[in-house]
Amino acid sequence: MTGTAVVHPSPQSTTEGTSRTVMEHLERNVAVIGAGVTGLTAATRLAAAGKTVVVLEARERVGGRLWTEVVDGQLREIGGQWVSPDQTALLETLDELGLETYSRYRDGESLYITRDGELRRFTGDIFPAGERTEKEISRLVDVLDGLTAEVDPAAPWAHPRAQELDRISFRGWLEQQTDDDEARENVALFVAEAMLTKPAHTFSLLQALLMAASAGGFSNLVDADFILDKRVVGGLQQVPLRLAEELAAGSVRLGTPVRTIEWDESGATVTGADIAVRARHVVVAVPPNLYDRIQYVPALPRLRQQLHQHQSLGLVIKVHATYETPFWRAGGLSGTAFSPYQLVHEAYDNTNHGESRGTLVGFVAAEQADALLRLSAEERRARILESLAAYFGPEARRPVTYYESDWAAEEWTRGAYASSFALGGLTRYGALQLQPVGPIRFGSSDLAGLGYQHVDGGIRVGRRLADDIIAAGT
Repeated sequence: MTGTAVVHPSPQSTTEGTSRTVMEHLERNVAVIGAGVTGLTAATRLAAAGKTVVVLEARERVGGRLWTEVVDGQLREIGGQWVSPDQTALLETLDELGLETYSRYRDGESLYITRDGELRRFTGDIFPAGERTEKEISRLVDVLDGLTAEVDPAAPWAHPRAQELDRISFRGWLEQQTDDDEARENVALFVAEAMLTKPAHTFSLLQALLMAASAGGFSNLVDADFILDKRVVGGLQQVPLRLAEELAAGSVRLGTPVRTIEWDESGATVTGADIAVRARHVVVAVPPNLYDRIQYVPALPRLRQQLHQHQSLGLVIKVHATYETPFWRAGGLSGTAFSPYQLVHEAYDNTNHGESRGTLVGFVAAEQADALLRLSAEERRARILESLAAYFGPEARRPVTYYESDWAAEEWTRGAYASSFALGGLTRYGALQLQPVGPIRFGSSDLAGLGYQHVDGGIRVGRRLADDIIAAGT
């Protein structure tokens, strides 16, 4: 990045051979912690309203869970990447920033591997698992669509039966609904491995309904052509990069983890290793699992501390395998593949705009990812490519470049894609997570209603936080 808005840590000065940190002191209306899409959306909106802002980012880059990088000569979307038609806040932002999109390749047939290991080709949304199972999947999707329509994604805890829905696991509910195991596994896949990246027995039915409601309906989660519609030419990280460029020089400080927030009703002092910012308002725009990396003085109220212990991120390995050509297209395949019985539970054609090479992206989540991460890198690669070969044939074993996005290994993320509550947590703490603590407001895509766990949700939350501060008038 070349913009002057972004600066790296302050230089070290040396006195008589001993290095010491030069502490910089700033005064701003608002201190934003985190240079992801939420923090930068809030910062640019606040700056446009005349507020003075500084953004403190622990990483040495802008973007948070958005990261577009060239690895081994190949452009990779290491983090989030897709844009769906319902994500109007993101679409508006892309238009404002002058960013172009292109459609994901989806021509041809998709693939499904049955419980018995049979590879089947199909079109449409419902997996070809046999007539009875297909009818059960369709019936369950209809039931879930009906329940989802009753849920307000901005306040799922307000549903008249919220506590009941929040006390049963998604898997437990599916077991009550049908005795068809393959139907249960497939419907669970849409939310568990594919979205929350947790086993279906660890989160509630209400959490699953929130996930569906945030995307406009359970049917949208089932429809890969909807939920994974488009990509951004050049990568989605351009959104936070361009937002950062809109800020005044020196407004974004990289390599600056915040260690302490000392606060009272009049404001807060935010301190890192070489900077202290006095601000009237603070926006903590990082995932909830990182809140406790900061020391709060005085400590946050006890229920806020409890809340933070009941949210956790999931676990997923995103696999990028690039080949000399998109060989699957010649066989009439779209590159889309699913199976709850495969190590790689879903895969897609992820070929970049204008490239002649072909790229498959696949995902290994939850307990399957647990097992893979116990293996060596060589064993993990071999197992993953074998799973891709089960779908696409032996040629899938021989990529020219291969890369794994492992967000659990990222110090300032520690999981993916977003945080969710354990059983009962959404009704117990959901409303509380949106409330400020004195001058401190918390927000990220993890706390979104519409667009929950997506860039769209992060933008919506950033706008809301900024508007709340502007409305406060101080």
